[in-house]
Amino acid sequence: MEKQRLPELLEYIDPAMLDYQDWVNVGMALKEEGCSVSDWEDWSQRDRARYHAGECEKKWHSFKGTGTPVTGGTIVQLAREHGWSPAVSGHELDWDDEISDDELVIVDKNWMESQEITEPQEWNPVAELVRYLSTLFESTENVGYVTESWEKDGKYLPSKGCWDRTAGELIEQLQKCKGDIGAVLGDYKPEVGAWIRFNPLDGNGIKNENVTDFRYALVESDNMDIGAQNAIIRELELPVACLVYSGGKSVHAIVRIDAGDYSEYRKRVDYLYDVCKKNGLKIDSQNRNPSRLSRMPGIMRGQHKQFLIDTNIGKESWAEWQEWIEGVNDDLPEPESMASVWDHLPELSPPLIQNVLRMGHKLLLAGPSKAGKSFALIELCIAIAEGRKWLEWPCKKGKVLYVNLELDRASCLHRFKDVYQALNLKPENLANIGIWNLRGKSVPMDKLAPKLIRRAAKKDYIAVVIDPIYKVITGDENSADQMATFCNQFDKICTELGTAVIYCHHHSKGSQGGKRAMDRASGSGVFARDPDALLDLIELELNDNILTQERNKAACKAIERYLNSNAVNWEKDASQDDLLSKRAMQELAEIHLSRAQYKDLQKVIDAAEQSVDQLTAWRIDGTLREFPKFQPVNLWFDYPVHQIDPTGALKDIDPEGDAPPWKKNFSKKKTPEERKEEKRQELEIAFEACSIEGRITIQSLSEFLGVSEKTTRRRVQEHGGFWIDNSEVGRK
Repeated sequence: MEKQRLPELLEYIDPAMLDYQDWVNVGMALKEEGCSVSDWEDWSQRDRARYHAGECEKKWHSFKGTGTPVTGGTIVQLAREHGWSPAVSGHELDWDDEISDDELVIVDKNWMESQEITEPQEWNPVAELVRYLSTLFESTENVGYVTESWEKDGKYLPSKGCWDRTAGELIEQLQKCKGDIGAVLGDYKPEVGAWIRFNPLDGNGIKNENVTDFRYALVESDNMDIGAQNAIIRELELPVACLVYSGGKSVHAIVRIDAGDYSEYRKRVDYLYDVCKKNGLKIDSQNRNPSRLSRMPGIMRGQHKQFLIDTNIGKESWAEWQEWIEGVNDDLPEPESMASVWDHLPELSPPLIQNVLRMGHKLLLAGPSKAGKSFALIELCIAIAEGRKWLEWPCKKGKVLYVNLELDRASCLHRFKDVYQALNLKPENLANIGIWNLRGKSVPMDKLAPKLIRRAAKKDYIAVVIDPIYKVITGDENSADQMATFCNQFDKICTELGTAVIYCHHHSKGSQGGKRAMDRASGSGVFARDPDALLDLIELELNDNILTQERNKAACKAIERYLNSNAVNWEKDASQDDLLSKRAMQELAEIHLSRAQYKDLQKVIDAAEQSVDQLTAWRIDGTLREFPKFQPVNLWFDYPVHQIDPTGALKDIDPEGDAPPWKKNFSKKKTPEERKEEKRQELEIAFEACSIEGRITIQSLSEFLGVSEKTTRRRVQEHGGFWIDNSEVGRK
């Protein structure tokens, strides 16, 4: 081997990461290949902790050569293990060739700075241990620990120790021991230290089968500089629950594994150790066992303290860390040429909601508070499950998951049944509806998405409905970049599950009528521009004419239902026009009902008219990415369901806030005297109009004015110019 190349290879090898024998082998290889002692000296100085001036030269002269010499190949192999790879001869790339870096490598050793640790001058050993126990264990879990040791070949080894007390018991006793840890755990040899098991036990032993929860694994490397160990652990953002200085040559990282069983634990630990090794952290493979001992904080070991360096650092969980590690390497798809697909374009995803949303796409339903958004989404879930229309759009039949973040479980389940009944639908496909109740248990969307994906996998959902999203928003909803990251979680769900994601959000404050649909949703404009379909609900202001018409309709329907139940052949006396007139229907009722029934009917009519006052009117406007824009759809929200406006009565109403400024709140500018005079004039006009038919009654005036009979009677009495005899009215 060319001796001038060996010093170059040494640049890839950190002497602090080698044990003593490897360090000696490097020196022997350099001498065998004809290099000078200064090459070894210069390289060894990089390990400041173990370097001693003159040691290299003294050792160099002891190398006399053997029958099987250590050659430069040893240095080459060490360099390979530390990231070096030989240059290869160039060749033209084939289309299938790939240029990529080694996977799972995060740490750049050339730029990594050591992070030294400092022993605390003042410390509270009991507090250290209590903090450790509180971080790793539940109060009812048994903890294994060792304070006794025995000597073998000049080295102290731990005994089996104890495992009969819970973390809660230990913490309680430690807090009462007045600083004497030995009084609680038993005395230990200060020159040896003490140990603790980081996974909970069943109280019957200390073997792997006695571990009750495979929660943590130990990462330890005692053959490299402590500052480098600390730096790599932090650079890798390992999900560390506790980071402990051993009092010797290493730090002990108690890493969250969160495995469901021993088999999964082994796989995750293998993965963890593989990542650590690829990033320069040489792991002691003997630490794989879940029942392994680690150094106990709050203990002296010789001249050093075993102490907590940090708790809860890095990623919060194994799942988050693994996703981050694997996401570091770019796995984005390559650009494709349009020419290659022009003649055989892929099939478009079929519609989930006809002319609104495709399968696997995203829909946002936006609206103000109390617009019935949740009810609308429940109606949509039912439409998909039953394969029926949602409002005016047909839906593909399939399984749907409703993620309930706002209602308690009972209220949510009752709502589904109430909506089914209000829609007069027979529940034939209830198995197609899955409900995930998360009120009080919701987590940020970046945490919820992987949990949702895991639970929904292989369930064949064609739609996932999240209601509402303000419960899971992470970050500032007015920040475009933060909301873009948030919305990407919906894409992840769509991609991983092949399902559509449907969610709702509230309007911003203030008048909405003058805004475009996509500008009404609260927060960043990303909300409106991210989904493939935006449906926006805006309230319509109902005027007196509309309310009068609706009260008349409600009264007519109520009378018709009552007559159907209590009268025979009444339809023969009714024309089509009669069915649309409250007064005509009341006259028919007087003919076909007894006096008691007619009196009972008045209560039914009053209730029907009062129900009109509870109606709200809405208009859905749409902004679609995949389909042409549809004409706005007008709705009545008649709790608990939305109904399409069948007559077009709402077509010409302006949304709240759309009226010109000079018209807004115009009626509110009238004085009380003006409004009173206006009502007097309205009553006189009604009296004159009804006098054409001769006999004038409270009922006829009420129908003309579009108010209840009770209100009409009060207005007549307040006017002072009319008399009332039972239900008949005349001028004084």
